[in-house]
Amino acid sequence: MKLPTISIPITEIPLQKNIQLFLKREDLIHPQISGNKYWKLLYNINSYLDHNPENPFIITFGGAFSNHIAAVAALGKEYQLKTLGIIRGEEFQDKWQENPTLKLAHHHGMDFRFVTREEYRDKDGLTQILENEFADALIIPEGGTNEHAVEGIQFMLTEETKSFDYLCTAVGTGGTIAGISKFAEEHQKVLGFKVVDDHSLYNKVLELSTRNNFELIEAHEGKYGKITDENIRFINDFNLNYGIQLDPIYTGKMMKKLFEMIKENYFPAGSKILAFHTGGLQGISGANELLKKQNRALIYIN
Repeated sequence: MKLPTISIPITEIPLQKNIQLFLKREDLIHPQISGNKYWKLLYNINSYLDHNPENPFIITFGGAFSNHIAAVAALGKEYQLKTLGIIRGEEFQDKWQENPTLKLAHHHGMDFRFVTREEYRDKDGLTQILENEFADALIIPEGGTNEHAVEGIQFMLTEETKSFDYLCTAVGTGGTIAGISKFAEEHQKVLGFKVVDDHSLYNKVLELSTRNNFELIEAHEGKYGKITDENIRFINDFNLNYGIQLDPIYTGKMMKKLFEMIKENYFPAGSKILAFHTGGLQGISGANELLKKQNRALIYIN
């Protein structure tokens, strides 16, 4: 009962420039366990199942629109593993059915425990309580970032990715960029597009990666989860021009900033750039519900 490894296509994004841009379609890896979440869970789950627990049980943390929560729930359903989500925000206790992500996660068999934001901030304390209550469970941190996740990310890099000069990814908790940095080729520079305003990320990534071959670039547009009208326009134009759906929290912000950098001649002539589409498309429905309430333009869905 283990996750397999899968080959993912690389698509060129044509530019009127003397550089080349490609997108590795990690969003296509699985309809529910999407993008980097798949690879970050790979080593965590396999290592846990190697110990042959009698009643496999996975516990993890996330917000009400978390891609990670959705992915863990889908994994639990597919591999018959019991799952529990520790959800930030007690206000969702009685109305989680109105939230597309939580409704889908519950449909996939996940149970929830809602905690206040103050309780949620004390992850160490929460983890200790859960370890005492569920001694045989696998407890995965928010976003899935830990040493096992970093090892799993190596499978995003293949023989095909070795020829690129730049490897680009969105950065939330830092696990994906740490894995790309750790396993990149010597000649490759890794660019991480931060969607959170977290000044501790550089040291965290450096500790997990152990290599100083990456640069973090601000792409959060003010705060995590913020969706600007400019971001919506970019995502919709990108979809129209290239037929590829981007999400508004991670890959959409990365690609928007990457296009700006290309326009500003950040990259030397002849550069080959590879960006990773890390999925997260399940969050678009929830984002559109919020945008609709604000009487704003919606994100087109393929």
